[in-house]
Amino acid sequence: MYDSCPYIPVSSSRDDCRRGWDEIANALRNCIDGSRRIVCVECYPGVFVHDVSDRLSALLKPSRVILADDLFLASTELNHRVAPMLTDDPVFGVMNSVEVESYFDPEKLRAARQRIEEVTAGLVLVIGTGAVTVAPHYDLLVYADLARWEIQKRQRRGEIGNLGAENKSDSPAQKYKRGFFLDWRAADRVKEQLLPLIDFVLDTNAPDDPKLISGEAMRSGLQIATRRPFRVVPFFDPGPWGGHWMERTFVLPNDVPNYAWCFDCVPEENSLLLGFGDVRVEIPSINLVLAHPRELLGDYIYKRFGAEFPIRFDLLDTVGGGNLSLQVHPLTKYVRERFGLAYTQDESYYLLDAEADACVYLGMKEGIDPRSMLDDLKAAQNDAKDFDVELYVNKWAASKHDHFLIPAGTVHCSGEGSMVLEISATPYIFTFKLWDWGRMGMDGRPRPIHLQRGAENIQWDRTTRWVKDSLINRVEEIATGNGWREERTGLHELQFIETRRHWFTGEVPHQTNGTVNVLNLVEGDEVIVESPGSDFGPFVVHYAETFIVPAQVDSYTIRPHGNSRSKQWATVKAFVRQEDEG
Repeated sequence: MYDSCPYIPVSSSRDDCRRGWDEIANALRNCIDGSRRIVCVECYPGVFVHDVSDRLSALLKPSRVILADDLFLASTELNHRVAPMLTDDPVFGVMNSVEVESYFDPEKLRAARQRIEEVTAGLVLVIGTGAVTVAPHYDLLVYADLARWEIQKRQRRGEIGNLGAENKSDSPAQKYKRGFFLDWRAADRVKEQLLPLIDFVLDTNAPDDPKLISGEAMRSGLQIATRRPFRVVPFFDPGPWGGHWMERTFVLPNDVPNYAWCFDCVPEENSLLLGFGDVRVEIPSINLVLAHPRELLGDYIYKRFGAEFPIRFDLLDTVGGGNLSLQVHPLTKYVRERFGLAYTQDESYYLLDAEADACVYLGMKEGIDPRSMLDDLKAAQNDAKDFDVELYVNKWAASKHDHFLIPAGTVHCSGEGSMVLEISATPYIFTFKLWDWGRMGMDGRPRPIHLQRGAENIQWDRTTRWVKDSLINRVEEIATGNGWREERTGLHELQFIETRRHWFTGEVPHQTNGTVNVLNLVEGDEVIVESPGSDFGPFVVHYAETFIVPAQVDSYTIRPHGNSRSKQWATVKAFVRQEDEG
């Protein structure tokens, strides 16, 4: 019953959405009078700008069309300027404050603005990423948006390069890295300023099925999302260690070799679907974070992290697959000094399911010699030798509902035969692989190993006894009620995320306590989430689905629902610890 296309109902009428280029052009034409008008179509990087321009030009008959990407710096000059932020590392760059305006050639930009001023009658169409930089005094603002997952698929198919770069032929990993550290950061800074001002939103995720809604309708949808539980749109991706549990359990297409990941709550990457009658409009879920950070996250999180969603839930499937890479996440001081991030990826593995021989590698064995381990890892990497993981790293048996805590600096790896709900802080790109079991990536190339960086972050004193006492199944009963009990399952004191598990057969009361809650139904077929004060409508959640409860929701209840065969139900809830909590 897993719902792979959850949506937020905004309007019962399909008429609030324009579908297809003819309807879109008519809607825009109705907003254009007979005098000189400047229509600005700001585009997120990855939108097929030329296709959108051709379609709109053919239907709107503008007197002049100006494409923003024609005004960028030469790619060689741009590459030179951004090189320090990208670094020569194949995966990691440096977080920065780059602006879209810095992509433009100042002389070309000045000339384009002059060309706009020269038009005394008719329509001027300015389109592309940075269109509002070219035409800051526009009359009508259309925002052509695109989901991050769709961008990645276009990168992989070789259909797009990066903003201002002539690099369509670069590897998907290179294009993703540049997008992550440069293009998307710059574009999101523009988007954050424009969200209150947009006249129309153009959904360009399906090029042959474009959809247009008013800015007011989008803002209404975002407001609705802040007042009720909701789910983002999950997406699935194969990987070299991927398995088949999700394929069977969620009834996914079998058109890929496996399913390694399900990104089920990564608002920077996921989308929101807004419902208008039977039509769904897709927008990036980061729009909600940027538009309503206080209502969504709560004042405490907003003050601490800004407009960033700090909690990530995703699924890792190794059932019928292989081990994840042996890895370590950087310490906060390291990630701040080297990469410009305020916090690091502390995480945990919660076992949704496990085969009989499932395991988790976690922490160092007692009395090992760090230099010997690093020498063996180096030999494995450079000389294609095998690495005896179990000589150095603890291998723990893993069962369904076990919870393994993984503060940054702890060597770890989920073994084969596991279905993991990964609960972590959000900067998920910063993983240092130590060993990848001698295999190739999905592209047939070796996956990048960061042994030196890993060595600089491994906490060698996190050995067997400490790991057993501090990081595995730290279950503490917190409260009980009629048909329910609440347990603290972590995370470790070193981590800023707290997790609570509720076992129940009846209705469970919850409070957000002014901070965003993220939950997953880890046991039971189906539950219903309700508002004690009828502040939002009933919200149904199925097994293994992750959902978000905004901070301003305040109170909610969860109880069994439907014709379930379950004997008991359980949710795992994550939230950011506030300073007065232990």
